[in-house]
Order: sequence, then structure tokens, then C-alpha cells
Amino acid sequence: MLSVSWRWPGIASFGRRILFRTVFALLALFIVVMAITLLRDEKELGYSNYQANFKKTQEQILARLNHPSGQLALLNADRASPAVTPLRPYLLPFAAIDFDDANKVQQAIELSGCLIRYPNGDTICTAIGSNPYAGGFIYVAGRFSTSDLVSRSTGDRDVELAHRLRIALDMRGETYRWIAPFERMDAPPRSIAGSSAAVIATRGRLTGFVDTGRTLGAVNPVRDFRGWVWQSSQCTNADETRSDCAKSAFFSVRLPVEAFREALVQGKRPEWPPADLDKIVVRVEAFAPGNSPAVFDSNAPDAVAPFSFESLRPLLLPGETVSIVRSGADARTAVKIRPFASDEQPARWIDQLLRRLPVEGFDAPLTKTERVSTALGVYEVTFNGDVRGVNQALAVAATRVSWYVGAMLLAVIGAWLLIEVGLIRRVAVLNNRARAVSKQMHGGKGLVNHDLSDLRGKDELGTLATALHELLQRVNDDVQREHIRAEQEKDMWHAVGHEIMSPLQSLMALHGSKDDPSKRYIERMQQAVRVLYGSASPSEAIASSEMDLRHIELNVFLSQVAENAPALEINNVAFVSRASSVRVNADEYALEDAIAHVLTNAQRYRTPGSTTRIELSATDSNAQIEIRNDGPQIDAALIDRIFEYGVSDAAESGAAGNRGQGLYVAKTYMAKMSGTIAAINAEHGVSFVLTMPRVTA
Repeated sequence: MLSVSWRWPGIASFGRRILFRTVFALLALFIVVMAITLLRDEKELGYSNYQANFKKTQEQILARLNHPSGQLALLNADRASPAVTPLRPYLLPFAAIDFDDANKVQQAIELSGCLIRYPNGDTICTAIGSNPYAGGFIYVAGRFSTSDLVSRSTGDRDVELAHRLRIALDMRGETYRWIAPFERMDAPPRSIAGSSAAVIATRGRLTGFVDTGRTLGAVNPVRDFRGWVWQSSQCTNADETRSDCAKSAFFSVRLPVEAFREALVQGKRPEWPPADLDKIVVRVEAFAPGNSPAVFDSNAPDAVAPFSFESLRPLLLPGETVSIVRSGADARTAVKIRPFASDEQPARWIDQLLRRLPVEGFDAPLTKTERVSTALGVYEVTFNGDVRGVNQALAVAATRVSWYVGAMLLAVIGAWLLIEVGLIRRVAVLNNRARAVSKQMHGGKGLVNHDLSDLRGKDELGTLATALHELLQRVNDDVQREHIRAEQEKDMWHAVGHEIMSPLQSLMALHGSKDDPSKRYIERMQQAVRVLYGSASPSEAIASSEMDLRHIELNVFLSQVAENAPALEINNVAFVSRASSVRVNADEYALEDAIAHVLTNAQRYRTPGSTTRIELSATDSNAQIEIRNDGPQIDAALIDRIFEYGVSDAAESGAAGNRGQGLYVAKTYMAKMSGTIAAINAEHGVSFVLTMPRVTA
């Protein structure tokens, strides 16, 4: 007994697989390590930038709070109502406003940031000074656009004849109303600040009266009511050139407040600012001559609030806070500023990973307190940093980048799987099988003499090339030819048997006299032997057969076929003619052979006891033979292939003698006689239609 000892092929035979898998594993590991290292470097850099930005944020916020607009926000931090309109007076960082000077008034309200802006470009500011002893007035200043100001004539009591302001003040349950018509005053032209150095064309005062309607109720104006208005000479819209275009008018009004004045004469320092300052409501309207709607209304919608602490929120990073506390006996928290919440949330696993990345000094708290002096006292501003914001900001960015890193890893893994499944695995299988074949093959020669010596080696490809080289040399060309010849002879004898089976059965059933019909079947058997003998294959023999074409009367021919069908063990065959005389040019034996193959198939599949019908019909040019049987229909997937060589739907067709050759023979013979054959699924069975050209002479 021969025993084969197993021998280790060596590590070199696995070299390609180890190389590919190692490269891809290292590539995936490198991507992960690179991403983590990049995150740690970004965290360290982000911490350094955060410290610098935290200091810069402090400087920006302190500079804004020390600015008059920032001090305005500090002084009015306790306002209960955040609504922009109706107007509520602000506490100014100035003791008072020089309301008689247009430039000083405009500089004061713009510098303090108390202006409320409207979509059409109009502005207004209502405020009180920080010093109660400056008179206790409410200042109203702003800008609106209108046509050339029309002045009130001295003695006119009809206020609708001139431009005018109507001012209403709701305070502590009482309402005060003033009407202030414009009274022109001649003055030399001069420029006003903030109006693009526009020259003042019109200047006058606003004389305040108690509002009693269209007609003034009293001739004497309110004594402490003061107001001025200045109108530019330039059109508000620079593209307009009409003389009656709208021009910008700037006004400044000082409203007397009896409650403030009464508090001053009580002998002690009044509470300032008043506790109900944010409950005082002011409304200002400007009218052109006539009873048309106001050209300016302080209660107009979409007004934009002045500077507030909300403007500082975008400067803060996530986690940072600014606490502003007023020092003194009545210490209280003025405001606590927090950043806007981010809509983009990081992935939790990335956030946890970033927290674990070590950075020196990262957990140290960041806190700093500064002081801001105002007219009402000192405010302590405490900045609290939160380095976790670095993690959050970095985690949000890392979450977005993680998709790209994940895509790179998937690409690497996909490439590895593609090579592993599509190449390495197949090479490994072929390598093992080639090694097994090489050990088991000890005789014979290869199928083809291929030289694979240039591919030999110790790796997978070299082992495969060596095994194939040895295998191809051991397989003999003669064995291949003998095998092919044996297969051809086997097919040939099966084909011959298939062709002579029916004539032999008929020959055994019939008598041997000269007039006996068996003579036709003997001749068919001889014809089949002549066709098949000596050919390379049955299909080639059938395709190369020659036809002896003669004129045939189909009525007589088909009658004989139907009468002789029982000799083929095909019973119940009926012939019906629908044409009196039909002649075609055909080979008698080949046509009978084609019809016999169709009848044999009909006999196999028809309903037991049913009749197979042969019907002849004709046109001027063609003759048509229809063979119909009742039974199952042909499968739709097979109906286009039943005329191909070797196609049969019978189970174990080869063992039963059914080689899928009969219908192929029928189609080939019909084609050689210039005819066609087709199978059609009818309502209760199948019809085979044979069509041939008709001979008229």
C-alpha cells in the first residue's frame, strides 16, 4: 500500500495572503491612530486658542460695557418688559442732554445707543438723565421724514394747519397729552452731525400745548415744555430731485414731569432712577398739515431695540457665562449672560473619547472678575470659562469628520473584502487543489502542452503554475481524442437507433409482400442510415442531408400518412382537407419524417383517447398543414426552444430514448424544403403549423 507523507509547504506559499491582509490591517489601524492623534492635537491647540479667545472675549465685553451704549444696558438691566414698543424711557449714562443743540443731542443719543430704529429709517430715543437734580425731565429725540415743514402762524389756534408732534405720557395711572406745532425761526444755514453734513434748510421750535383736539384750548403754551426741530435741505431719497420730496427732520423735546419735580422739592434725595421707570409709557406721533395719518408713529411695528446684553451672547462659547452684579448695600445680580444653544449636537461616543484624551492643564478652572463704573455705582463683571466647550466644539466638528473617517475605513475594508473574496480566496482554493492534483497524478500527459515555467515560484501563483504545468504534461492528447471519438460514436448510434426505431417497429407489424406498406418504412430506414452514417455528430448529419425534391399532392400524401399512423402505434389520427388540390415541391421521405416526429410528440402528450387532427388548408401562394391535439400546453419558457437540438422536457429523456432530436429534425427538413414549422398553444392543447410554398402548375 502506497502512503503519502504530508509535508509543510513553507511560509512562502502563504506570503501573498499574509502580505495583503497585513497591509490592509495596518492601513485601517493607521487611519484610526491618525484620527485619534489628530483629535488630541486639535484638542491641545483648541485649549490654547480657547485661553487666548477667552481673554479676547473679556476685553471685547469690557470695552462694550465701558462704552456709553454698554453702560446704558447696565443702567437699564432691571427693565421688566423686553418689548420695544410702546416706548419706555431709558436711564442715560449722562446727567442730562443739551436739548437745544442738535449736534449735541444727536451725538448723545447715538453714542448712548438708546435709539430705536424703524424699517423706514426713522429713529427715536426716550430717556431720562442719570442726575435727578438736572431737572427731572423726560427727553424725546428722533428723526422722521416729511415734506417741507409748514410753520404755524402766530395766533392760529387750528393745529392742523402746520406740522406738529403729538406726545402722550402714561405714568402712575395718569395720562398727559401735548400737541406741539412747528414754529419756524429764521437762522443762518449750518450743518448737523450725522446727516452727511447736510445743510439745515429749516429750523424752528416745537411749542407745547395741552392737547385738546384740533383747536388749541389755551393760548399760552406749557411753560416747561421745550422742543426744537431741524430739517435738512436734501431729499431723503438721493435719486429724487422734486422740490416737494421728503426730507429728514430731526427733533429734540424735553417733557416736564410733575411727579419728578415734586420728588425734588421734598428735601431729600429722590429714588433715582424711579422704581416704575419701565412702567412709564410714551407715544410720539408726527403729523403733516391736514388730517392725514401720522407720518411717524413710535408705536409702528417691527421696531428694532437698541443695544442689549443679547448682543454679547454671540461672543461667548458653549459653557461660558458672564455674571454682572451691582456692588453696594443693595447688591443684586443685574444679569447673567449665556451663549446661544447649539443646534448641532456631537455624537456621544466622540464626546467621551475627547474627554479621555490627555492635555496638560485642561481641567484648570478659568475665572476672572473686572469692575465697571457707572453713574449709579460699580458693577462687578465675572467671566467664567468652561473648557468643556472646547470638547463640545471639537466634538461637533469631529462628528462631521467622523463620517469621512468612517467612509475611509469602509473603503479600506471594502477593498480588502473585494480582494479577499474575489482573488485571495480563489487563489487559495486553486492552490490547495493544484497541490492535491500534483500529488495524485502519476501518469498520462497534459491536455495541452503549455509552458508555465516563467511563473514557477514558492508563492501561491508559483505553486499554481507548477501544478498546472505538471498536470498539462501528464494528460495525453490521444486520450482526449479517444474520449471525443467514443462520445461521438455513442451519440451516433443513439441517433441511428432513434431514426430507425419507428420504421423497424412498423416493419415488424406489417407483412412483407411487395404491395405491403412496409416497403415505405424500409426505404425510410435506409434513408436515415445514409444520412447519419459517417458524420461527426447527429446534428451535423441532419444539417448536411440532401433533399430529393419532387411535386407531391398533399391530399393524397396526408391521407396515406393518416392511414399508416397506426403502424407507428399512433392511433386516432384523422385527416381533414379544406382544399381540393394542393401541390408542393418536397422530399416525400423527409416530409413524412417531419410529420411523423410531430405525431409522435402529439401521441406522447395528448389526452388519452383523444384524436390527433391533421388539417390541410391553402392560399394562392402557401399550403398549410396544422397538426392539433388536446392536452397540456407547452411551457412558456420552453416553447421558443423545443426545436433546438437536445431540448426535451420529458423526465429522464435520455434513458427513455427521448434525446430532444425529433422536432430539430422536423424543423431542419422543413427549412431545406423552403418551409417553416411553428408550435402554438391553443385553447385546449397545442397546434403545430407546417407551411410550404404552393406549386401551381
